[in-house]
Amino acid sequence: MLNKTMVILSASALALAACGPKTETTNTADTSMTTNDVGTFDANTTAMADTNTTAMTNTAAPATGGQMFANTAAASDAFEIATSKLALENSSSAAVKKFANQMITAHTASTDKLKSTTAALTPSITPDPKLNAEQQTILDSLKTKKGADFDTAYIAGQSTGHQETLDMLKAYAATGDVPALKTLAQGLVPTVAAHLNMAKSLKS
Repeated sequence: MLNKTMVILSASALALAACGPKTETTNTADTSMTTNDVGTFDANTTAMADTNTTAMTNTAAPATGGQMFANTAAASDAFEIATSKLALENSSSAAVKKFANQMITAHTASTDKLKSTTAALTPSITPDPKLNAEQQTILDSLKTKKGADFDTAYIAGQSTGHQETLDMLKAYAATGDVPALKTLAQGLVPTVAAHLNMAKSLKS
């Protein structure tokens, strides 16, 4: 009876010993797979981060060539229209208001022409009409003025703005990199020059 009991205990011990290594092998395999998965995730995350960084860098690149010309021309039109709309409200001069109405009409037309020209390009260009710092400062200042004070500041702003636009158009017409935009610039030079002379005549 004792011998039978010892045989049974020995058999149980062997069975338990046989189960031990299998459990350890399974755990090792699971740990290995988890480590590999983490390594792959880290690698993919790094690659995605690098891609996103590159994309952000490309997006932040400043506009050049045709895009810069389109942006500058669009901002010039937007400035002339915005300040001239203020003139209709804040000016005390009939002559200034007449000039302002002409500027709104003319620069709305040139905005439409710019948009149609850039849309037909391959690849197309979308003009950004955001005002530059100088234009925004002048516009903000005009919002605080009325009557004769407004007229003086408005006329000065129109003279400066049209002179800068004229210089830009002449430069791009001579050295621009997009033929259709060079043609547009050349066509706008006489109009802007006439506007500049009109603005200067308001001073007298």
